[in-house]
Parts: sequence; structure tokens; C-alpha cells
Amino acid sequence: MKSLPLTRREFIRRSSGGLGFLAFSGFAPSFLTQSAMAQTPAPERNRTILVIIQLAGGNDGLNTIVPYADDRYYNLRPKLGLKDGLLKLNDQVALNPACNELYKLFDSGQLSVIQNVGYPNPNRSHFRSTEIWETAGDGEQMPRTGWLGRYLDNACSGSPDETPKDGPDAVHVSDLVPQSLLSDTPHDIFGIRARGRTGTQPGSADEAYEAILQAEHGEGPGSYLQQVMMNTLVTERRVERIISKYRPSTNYAGNTLAQSLKRVAALIHSDLETRVYFVSQSGYDTHANQLNNHARLLGELSDAMQAFQQDLNAHGKADQVLTMTFSEFGRRPAENGSQGTDHGTAAPLFVMGAKAKGGIIGSAPDLGIGPKEDLKFSTDFRSIYATVLDRWLSADAAAILGKQFQPLPFV
Repeated sequence: MKSLPLTRREFIRRSSGGLGFLAFSGFAPSFLTQSAMAQTPAPERNRTILVIIQLAGGNDGLNTIVPYADDRYYNLRPKLGLKDGLLKLNDQVALNPACNELYKLFDSGQLSVIQNVGYPNPNRSHFRSTEIWETAGDGEQMPRTGWLGRYLDNACSGSPDETPKDGPDAVHVSDLVPQSLLSDTPHDIFGIRARGRTGTQPGSADEAYEAILQAEHGEGPGSYLQQVMMNTLVTERRVERIISKYRPSTNYAGNTLAQSLKRVAALIHSDLETRVYFVSQSGYDTHANQLNNHARLLGELSDAMQAFQQDLNAHGKADQVLTMTFSEFGRRPAENGSQGTDHGTAAPLFVMGAKAKGGIIGSAPDLGIGPKEDLKFSTDFRSIYATVLDRWLSADAAAILGKQFQPLPFV
């Protein structure tokens, strides 16, 4: 079987003999035909890029940014309260001892810590709270689309025939499309499995693709399927080749998050026009035996983010990229009876980048509460989204979020 094309250029070159490019263009994806006929210029190399890291399960904020100067923290957590090896950010709060690489980034001004982030009418359901964060809802009225999907609707609203792009609009390294990327209009969203080989498997899958691509469909669903298949296959093969040939400037650990960010670094280095990347780290639902598990997760996060930022710096891409974490909720301030913490509300998040302003933003949580009470948020997460949209992605945040939110000084 003749191998299938890996890139647009290869597809166009192969099409010049035998079948012929114009004959094939009847069911080739429009970005291929339009790029060739209009001689589309090279992709913009200086566009800003957003990388999202999801901390899935509900990250414990009080053991991430530790209020070590507040005795009430230790009263609420007689066993889980952290005292030794704290990485002090100021005379009030410190990073978890496992976050040594994040501490270095903070010290160099490349990391912002945004404290006590949440939303009104908090929900302790993993599914519902994740939905609120990913759609930028208010807990009562829930948009059908994700906040990044609405960004794509606003920023990438032209048809492919009018605005052919060199690369997907967004890439997620996960098995399912994140709700953040759901949109009203179709966009080129490409997914990479978090573990295992990128792209289609050899043999029968390629043969199935070839059969579909060479079938005579003319108009209708069959022709549309051919377009989708070719678009997907060309993107898969190109992404696979970019990742396999990439040589990072630093060592990434073997865990899923680090390898996901390594793949993102490879795609950014290749100058795709992709503006949004989404990766995820799971395991933060620490109801029991939290200390060691949480430290391991934060250590993986810290090392992976530092490696990613170092790689971007070495390849001259750091000024283009802003990386932000989020989790669906924090944990209860008081520890439970299983040496863990239960579902809570507000928590801090990180923003990393060469263009981040660094420092600590927002007020620390008020721990003057009872053992069964939750934290009251002081920073609305949509203010963070508004800042990213307005000041980093140059988009109309109010149109995307549905109302005005006060921007924050982290970028």
C-alpha cells in the first residue's frame, strides 16, 4: 500500500502526478486546496500562545500555598499542617516543600501566584464544578460552550476557505475533548493521547483511511467524511513527525504531565499557528493519605512546569507562551479523619511565563472559620480569564464571558 501524505506540501506534490491535484481537491480538506491555490504565507511566528494545565480532582490550596504564619491553619490541620522545609514566598505564605522548581521560577519573576480563587455559589461536585470552570459559568446560568471555545468562535470565525491556517486552532493532550474547547461553530481541534503513540496505528487503520479517501462519493455525507478523514490524517501524521523528531533542551520526567508538556513544546517549536494547548494531571482528589500523594503530584507539576519553561527559553519561544493552572475546587480547610481533606471551594492557581509579572496577587483566605465551613473566595476565576483574553490573546473578554470582570496585574 502506498503510504499516505504526512504534510500539506507532500500531499500537494504527490497529487501532481497520476490522480492530479485538482481532481483530488474535490474531497481534499479546504485548508489544503486553498493554501496551495492562494499561496498562503508562512504562519505568524510571534503570536501569543496559551497553555492550560488542569489539576483534576480538586487541588488542596492550603497545602500548596501554605499560610504558615497563621496559627489557625495548624489548628484546622493538626496532622496535615506543613512546617518543615517550607519555601517561603513572603512573611505570610510559602510554597509546598515539593515545589522547589516553581520556587525558582517565582524567584526569577516568571511565576505569579493568584490566591483564593473561586466563584459565587460554589459546588462540591467534581463534574459540576469542572463544568463551571470550563464554561466560565456562574453556578446558576451555565453556557453550552466552553470559554476557550467561545474565544475560538470570536477569534477564528472566518471560514477555512477565507483563512487557511497552518495547524489546528487548539490541541489537547487527553483522551476526550475538554469542555473548555466546546464551541458554537466547528473548529480544528486536535487531540493527542496522553499516553502511547500519537496518530493512527499502522496496518488496518491506514488501509481503512485509504479506502475511504479513494472511494467515489461525489456530494453528500461520503464526500464530507473524506474531507474530515484527510484533514485528520494529515494533521495526525504531521504532529507525529514533529513530536518524534523534537529534541528538547532539557530533560523531561517520564510521568504523563511532563511528557504532555514535552509534546506541547515540540508543537510550539514547529511554529504551528495553534493558539491554545490543554493538558491535564489527575489524582488531586486526596480524601485519604494526602501528605505523600499530594507532595508527589505537586513535585511532578513543579518539575514539569520548570522543564517546559526552560525548554521554551532555550528555543526562543518563552515570550510567546503563557501557562496557567486550574482545578475544579480546593479542599476543606479542616483535615478529615482519614489523614486527608474533603471537597472544598477556593484555592490558588499559578500563571507562568517570561512575560508574567510574577509575585503574589490577591488576598489570602480567611481562616477564621469552623471545622465544617468552607473558604470564601476573594478572586473570581473569571477575572483571570478576562485578563488572559484581553491582555494576552487580544480578544474581547466581555463578549466571550458575557460581562465585564476586573482584570488582574499578572500580565
